[in-house]
Amino acid sequence: MALEVTQVLLNAQAIEGTVRKQAEESLKQFQEQDLPLFLLSLSRELANEEKPVESRKLAGLILKNALDAKEQHRKSDLVQRWLALDPSAKTQIKMCLLQTLSSLVADARSTTSQVIAKVAGIELPQKQWPELIGSLLSNIHQLPPHVKQATLETLGYLCEEVSPEVVDQDHVNKILTAVVQGMNASEGSNEVRLAATQALYNALGFAQANFSNDMERDYIMRVVCEATLSPELKIRLAAFECLVAISSTYYDKLAPYIQDIFNITAKAVREDQEPVALQAIEFWSSVCDEEIDIMEDYGGDFTGDSDIPCFYFIKQALPALVPMLLETLLKQEEDQDQDEGAWNIAMAGGTCLCLVARTVGDDIVPLVMPFIEENITKPEWRQREAATYAFGSILEGPSADKLTPIVNVALTFMLSALTKDPNNQVKDTTAWTLGRIFEFLHGSTVDAPIITPANCQQTITVLLQSMKDVPNVAEKACGALYFLAQGYEDVGSSSPLAPFFQEIVQSLITVTHREDAGESRLRTAAYEALNEVVRCSTEETASMVLQLVPVIMIELHKTLEIQGLASDERERQSELQGLLCGCLQVIIQKLGSSESTKYVFLQYADQIMGLFLRVFACRSATVHEEAMLAIGALAYATGPEFAKYMPEFYKYLEMGLQNFEEYQICAVTVGVVGDISRALEDKILPYCDGIMTQLLRDLSSNQLHRSVKPPIFSCFGDIALAIGENFEKYLIYAMPMLQSAAEMSARTAGADDELTEYTNSLRNGILEAYSGIFQGFKNSPKTQLLIAYAPHILQFLDSIYMGKDMDDVVMKTAIGVLGDLADTLGSHAGSLIQQSMSSREFLNECLSSEDLLIKESAEWAKLAISRAISV
Repeated sequence: MALEVTQVLLNAQAIEGTVRKQAEESLKQFQEQDLPLFLLSLSRELANEEKPVESRKLAGLILKNALDAKEQHRKSDLVQRWLALDPSAKTQIKMCLLQTLSSLVADARSTTSQVIAKVAGIELPQKQWPELIGSLLSNIHQLPPHVKQATLETLGYLCEEVSPEVVDQDHVNKILTAVVQGMNASEGSNEVRLAATQALYNALGFAQANFSNDMERDYIMRVVCEATLSPELKIRLAAFECLVAISSTYYDKLAPYIQDIFNITAKAVREDQEPVALQAIEFWSSVCDEEIDIMEDYGGDFTGDSDIPCFYFIKQALPALVPMLLETLLKQEEDQDQDEGAWNIAMAGGTCLCLVARTVGDDIVPLVMPFIEENITKPEWRQREAATYAFGSILEGPSADKLTPIVNVALTFMLSALTKDPNNQVKDTTAWTLGRIFEFLHGSTVDAPIITPANCQQTITVLLQSMKDVPNVAEKACGALYFLAQGYEDVGSSSPLAPFFQEIVQSLITVTHREDAGESRLRTAAYEALNEVVRCSTEETASMVLQLVPVIMIELHKTLEIQGLASDERERQSELQGLLCGCLQVIIQKLGSSESTKYVFLQYADQIMGLFLRVFACRSATVHEEAMLAIGALAYATGPEFAKYMPEFYKYLEMGLQNFEEYQICAVTVGVVGDISRALEDKILPYCDGIMTQLLRDLSSNQLHRSVKPPIFSCFGDIALAIGENFEKYLIYAMPMLQSAAEMSARTAGADDELTEYTNSLRNGILEAYSGIFQGFKNSPKTQLLIAYAPHILQFLDSIYMGKDMDDVVMKTAIGVLGDLADTLGSHAGSLIQQSMSSREFLNECLSSEDLLIKESAEWAKLAISRAISV
């Protein structure tokens, strides 16, 4: 019998803290002591029309949270707990849920829709609750519109929770029929029509077969296009969201409808309310994304009769699409950039214009230039700003040949506008546009330089002057300087920025001290620009980079001295510490990479390490990540000398490796263990037991984010390389882990792109581990310990080769491992390699690779194998 939980649920929402806490505690105990009864009581509360809305709503929410969680490991626990429940309790709960769909209370229906979908997400893949979809579909023919609305909403959520292959095609057809009928203009209830349109959005992934059938597709498209004209704003918005999703899911089926869609979207952009207009622009941005992807995958030049599905919709729509987008640029809001995350029609139009330029290249330039020339000098600020925005938007995509002459003419004008235009927004957009000019048309890859000895000084003077402007303009000026410096990355010994180095650095440091540097990301942008200026500096300014070390150290020291801050100030202080650690990391890498500066720099090493250790004592996640990376750079620069810091630093290293919650920190720490292993070599031995124990624990944990696992395997390789045959005692733990991960990576091949990418990074980590272990043991009497593992490793290499889905990075590492195997095990490996199914084919494929690194590795492997075979 379900228990009366109404009062407890109401108390759990009480204003008074003690009452609330006590109620939450009671619910928790009830859940732990008798889960089936707990869930049944909640579902009855939710279904009972006589109960208060508040208690029903919370009952539904707790039910939903008992079935699903964000963290993967918690989610799988909840799924297992539900599947293990007594079948009769589950049946009663599900009956209550279906009954609630006809409740008169909208909140109860809506929550129930989500709960039913969560249960379906667990049970349908297990072939349980087979009657669910049938009973939902029979609801659709109910007369009260609210039941129909709730059922359509449930079907929508169900399509979001369940993957298409779980539902048979007959059911899919019936769901789509119900949904599309609910969207029809003849449907009397707006609530039903809206629920149906939102459900279609989630059901599109199920409609592959229906979109391949011309009649069914025509019908769906007609109903969606009609819904974009509904008098009801929410329905129009949902219909345009469907169109956006269709443009990416069924791009290759759009051709017959594209003219009508253009007319619909153009009308919405010009006349409809902002949310709808934004989705109408988003449709074209989405088509651009599809066409950019196709051209990147196949190279831009495929012939008209090829089977590559690029329909050049954007190219065909250009004469009408570009004017429509240019109109949107004139719809700016006052001070639009001041808001973080602001988004409006002008920004959406500019973003779409950027994508169009990338899609069609040179063709866009003649369509946009007249608009720029007409508006750039107008007295009304909106026109000047729109012209500048249009210019900035078309700088990526068209060829340098097409753009350079225009930019050469425009540059002087832009520099002048940045200092003299009376309007803040025009200056903001001008600085952004200069940044784009430097990003795409300046640097060693461009034949005709935009920045010349004649205009270099003026450019720098204007940017430094603009850094004193209001925060949003100053922030964009820092961004432009960042790209200007980046363009001189490969200039060799002398950089055009060298004469201004001191002044640039001084100006940037002054910006970081501005009272208002916290606004518009200004302080962050100034440090990012400073880092780039240092990173791209040359020998001739090395002494000035050295002078920067004590300056940044003093800044970091100051942040460590301030005590007793309020929480928002503490957050700002952490952010500043993170920026300063990041800056030190760049300086350490720069000075540590050249023998002449490294020696002088090392006099600061003790003090810098002392500061980093104090940063760790502050316990803030973002800073830890930056400080960890900086310590990795310091270990690289100091080499074996780093050993003296280990006793003090080791506890923080261990804390980082144990940090499952903030997995990025765990990943960074794993990388730093690799840096330290390379720096210390066998001096890392005293710490290896602790490190290896922690790494093995990380690998066994199902709480740790999967992205951290590949770097852990690489780290095994770094440690083995550092300590050589001393790695012997870890073999019995590490090798089985590598073996099971290798088998798993062979099984997950060929799924979606994201999984393929992860699988490749996992394989690369495993291979780097094997490589480090073989190289570490080479020439040691203990190499025979590795012979037992050789057959499995060859089998792994075979399976990767046969899978045909490895990327170039894996290919290079894999052929390297084949060489390491032969090099370390000699004749023991020779005979195994000769028996291997695909080693010879794999070697030949790598020898003829166009990638020089793969070819080099293969040449070396060939040599090692021939030595091993001839022994």
